[in-house]
Formats: sequence, structure tokens, C-alpha cells
Amino acid sequence: MMSNARTAYHIHDHERCINAALQLTRDICQKNKVNLTPTKEQVLKLIWQSHRPIGAYQIQDQLARISRKAVAPPTVYRALQFLTKLGLIHKIPSLNSFIGCPFPNSPQSNLFLICEKCGNVAEVSCRNVDYLLQKTCENANFNLNSKNIELFGRCVLCNESKSTQKLAID
Repeated sequence: MMSNARTAYHIHDHERCINAALQLTRDICQKNKVNLTPTKEQVLKLIWQSHRPIGAYQIQDQLARISRKAVAPPTVYRALQFLTKLGLIHKIPSLNSFIGCPFPNSPQSNLFLICEKCGNVAEVSCRNVDYLLQKTCENANFNLNSKNIELFGRCVLCNESKSTQKLAID
């Protein structure tokens, strides 16, 4: 099983996450012979600012602040579409927002662990889940085009803070 929960749910040097995502993006763009424009790169950086999903309008507002000029929604949506198509980001439909993909070159379950308290999201890839979904679709003679599974709960940091608070009360 592949997961970025260790990074997403623990204190770490987040600059390393951003730099790794940018380098991987550049490599994938070069391999696919597509152009990573400054706007697309900036959108990716904004998405990777944290392990919390970000919406298109938030991205638009932040781009406008950075560039000090208005940014049209189609500019943002084109960048999001480009990054999604290359598997570099994912949309979290229930939150209508986007999150960086830590494993763009790997088969993915698109299984997201979403902390209801802090908002961080970790992506998990699980072969057992993939196999179960594949077999279910085969049995139903259903052609699966995409999948997205969202699980809501509390991350390890929020669970630890809850335990600490409980001990302080006791």
C-alpha cells in the first residue's frame, strides 16, 4: 500500500513536498512533450502549499494577489484541467477542491483520507481495494472509467491532540 499519510499528517519540511512535486511535474511534462507554463506551475505550487484541498476560486484569488492583476476563471480551469489530465492533481468532489497527487506515475485507488478537524488529506493506494473494485465491475459487466473514494475522520495529529486534551481534563 502506498500512502502519503506519514507526510500529510505529521509535521515535516513541506518545502520538500513542493519541490518534489515541481520536479516530478517538470519530468512528466518533458516526457509527454507538453508545456508547463508559468501559470500552470504557479497553480500547482498553490495546490501544494499544504496537504489541504484548495478550491478553484481560492486559487484564482491567490493568483490575482501574486500577479497583482485580475485572473479570469478560464485561466485557472485550464490549468486545473491540464494538471488533472497528467495525473498531477486530483479533484475531491465532495469538497469541490483539488489536492496534489504524491504518486502520479503509480496505479491509484484514489482513496482519500480526509481529516474533518484540520482539513488535511492523505492519499492512499491499496491493491486490495483496487482488486475489489475491479472484480465488482467485472461481475456487473461495468466499464470503470474513474474512481474516487473519500473517507472522513480524524488524522493521527488530531487524535493525539484529542487524547492530550482528554488527559488534561481528567
